[in-house]
Amino acid sequence: MSRFLLAAALVAGLAAPAAAEAIKVGATAGPHSQILEAVKPVAKKAGLDITIVEFTDYAIQNEALASGDLDANSFQHQPYLDAQVQDRGYKIESVAKTVVFPMGFYSKKIKNIGELPDGATVAIQNDPTNGGRALLLLQESGLIKLKPEAGLKATLIDVVENPKKLKLIELDAAQLPRSLDDVALAAVNTNYAVPAGLNPNTDSLIREKTTSPYMNVIAVASARKNEPWVAKLIAAYRSPEVKDFIDKTFKGVVVTDW
Repeated sequence: MSRFLLAAALVAGLAAPAAAEAIKVGATAGPHSQILEAVKPVAKKAGLDITIVEFTDYAIQNEALASGDLDANSFQHQPYLDAQVQDRGYKIESVAKTVVFPMGFYSKKIKNIGELPDGATVAIQNDPTNGGRALLLLQESGLIKLKPEAGLKATLIDVVENPKKLKLIELDAAQLPRSLDDVALAAVNTNYAVPAGLNPNTDSLIREKTTSPYMNVIAVASARKNEPWVAKLIAAYRSPEVKDFIDKTFKGVVVTDW
């Protein structure tokens, strides 16, 4: 190769854009994954190539993150993450707030909560934080009363008044939409409600306020939280383009933090 061609090749090599940094981000199928699809092109402009790894349940995502199979995840609210870290000792933490999915109670048996019969079966989530969230919502609706000290970690044993003698059962969160054929009322997280064809704005009989402590977060391994790609991921997620996508796509069902 001539000196001229060699020099040209070197210059071309120097001018070539750096390869995008690749990361894997876990999310539950449905709105969380849909939002990340909108994040991908924004992140790509910043040199971050996101592969979305979809999960059908909550339970194994933090394990995958803690073991290094994922670089980040975006599926859980802060109380759920706190409980997982406390119970399982994961060295993971939130690095940014994202969106809130107000939880609702749904039914195929009744059209309004006033029709709920005595002794009806009501299904809630079997994980402590979402189950507690559902119980607090039932309390706000006047259906049950909890011990005052129960707080966000309320469980079935904290129910001190149940005037309608409701039969409260616990199911995996992902199974709750399917349980509507069998129970009178079920609490369903929005990320499972939407794929099941439920509209939280029009179909829920009880729904959380949009100002709740259950804001979702992006989580990463604690040892990696200061790596440059983390800031790029956060900036892409919390960008005007993604906010516009969320507002237009979900029409108030999903509420942004920015």
